[in-house]
Amino acid sequence: MSKIFPLNKQQLEALCERFPTPFYLYDENAIRINAREIQKAFSLFPNFCQHFAVKALPNPAILSILHEEGFGMDCSSLPELLLAEKSGVSGEEIMFTSNNTPSEEFRKAKELGAIINLDDITHIEFLEKSLSKEAGGASPGLPAIIAFRYNPGSLKMGNGIIGNPVEAKYGFTREQIIEGYKLLVSKGLKRFGLHTMVASNELNADYHLETGKLLFEFAVEIKQKCGIELEFVNLGGGVGIPYKPDQKPIDYHYLAQELKKLYDHILVPAGLGNVAIHTEWGRVITGPYGYLVTRAIHKKEIYRNYIGLDASMADLMRPALYGAYHYISVAGKEDDPCTETYDVVGSLCENNDKFALQRQLPKIEVGEKTGDLVIIHDVGAHGRAMGFNYNGKLRCGELLLQKDGTVLQIRRPETIDDYFATLIKTE
Repeated sequence: MSKIFPLNKQQLEALCERFPTPFYLYDENAIRINAREIQKAFSLFPNFCQHFAVKALPNPAILSILHEEGFGMDCSSLPELLLAEKSGVSGEEIMFTSNNTPSEEFRKAKELGAIINLDDITHIEFLEKSLSKEAGGASPGLPAIIAFRYNPGSLKMGNGIIGNPVEAKYGFTREQIIEGYKLLVSKGLKRFGLHTMVASNELNADYHLETGKLLFEFAVEIKQKCGIELEFVNLGGGVGIPYKPDQKPIDYHYLAQELKKLYDHILVPAGLGNVAIHTEWGRVITGPYGYLVTRAIHKKEIYRNYIGLDASMADLMRPALYGAYHYISVAGKEDDPCTETYDVVGSLCENNDKFALQRQLPKIEVGEKTGDLVIIHDVGAHGRAMGFNYNGKLRCGELLLQKDGTVLQIRRPETIDDYFATLIKTE
């Protein structure tokens, strides 16, 4: 089964006349349809809020689209908070989850009225001190609502990407959570949340249901031991996408309906029937609707046959970093037989600069201006965002295929001047 690209070869060639390769292209209409389907599925819950993980695709054009569709933002740094602010997002639509957090980031989150999600019990005191510095030494008070990130340790296994929670640097232990809530109560706080993040790119819906059950049961225990009712439970992110053509996407409606059964069975009898459900999905929101368009410029035939692209792992590092699979198509040759076996590579001075190994593809023609256009699929999350400048490579730009079919540049490519802009001239 093949994956679909929203433009035909003629349309794409015309686009490349305006915007030379490589570039990222995002499909606005597909992103909006997907966002609405998620909102519809989770409308079963009171006050559902999906905080889009800004780290997945940190571009205000995309963030504004998602905000229009009712999404908040999940931020983990000062620049991400500023991106949310510039996209019209503020207040408790923002979930600020970070770790080893500097004072200025806590202060900006408080200024925006964000939900602050603490990663360690010592951060309660650190947060107070951070905010008192802003007030010139006086005590300005804690934020109105604070959440804790829960690390379940051996109670819940992570998956291959995120690893074993016991070995993770994130979150409170179970005992620290109880102690932390009691401490906040003693300081007069009245609004609380609970959060966890134990998986990445997980396509098994039942895994996410297990996470929900774990958090719901813990919410009941927290009420019993701390005398508080959580305002929300944040199930985190981690919902995967079908990178391979034979994989199936998560069924949002199945996940929401089965989660609601757990909610009604565990939370409602405990008097917690008003607890809001939050998520912080990123990959599943935009991932399938982003494409890296690049041109085949070289062919090399030694022990293997190589196709060299004008993009490199500086533009998309997931295959090199994780051994991640991305589907590859060739514009105009989608229905051609895959008669060739290629390693598809970039030009970085690293041997792991490879987008695909021994991939069966149609015969590819090469040339700086005449080579085939190669499309790398499912890069709408953790793609351009993870780019870098090693080897002096310049990161490519981003385009938005708008609902009316027109294309808007939403990030220009980097230039040589950009690369040198941060250098200090010395005599």
